[in-house]
Amino acid sequence: MQNSGISSLEAASASLSSAGATRKRFALTGVSPRIDPRVDAVRPDLADIRLADRVFAPHYAAPLTRSLARPVSLREGPKADSPVMTELKPGESFDILEFAGANAWGVASAAGLVGYIDAAALEGADK
Repeated sequence: MQNSGISSLEAASASLSSAGATRKRFALTGVSPRIDPRVDAVRPDLADIRLADRVFAPHYAAPLTRSLARPVSLREGPKADSPVMTELKPGESFDILEFAGANAWGVASAAGLVGYIDAAALEGADK
């Protein structure tokens, strides 16, 4: 095999450098913003992509907006006995960031609160 004088690692690095020229750069400056998990959709494993300029997370999710087909409780946690934050009404929108079992985690748009709902309450959910 003939050596072209440039390693594949150098070529990949040059390719990434030229591609990265159009990306927005971030710098660590000042104090980190305060995150309120009741209104900021951030968990240790996942965050709303709309918060990517404020928080670092291992994974981001783009919201999937759906309407509620029936009344449902917005809970602090995934368990059915978790404290209820508010009651959501049919027709209200919910920005889903994750489906996990029988639950959906996301943002109740009208209330501006983050929590868990019974995924069966979403329009189009299998009954």
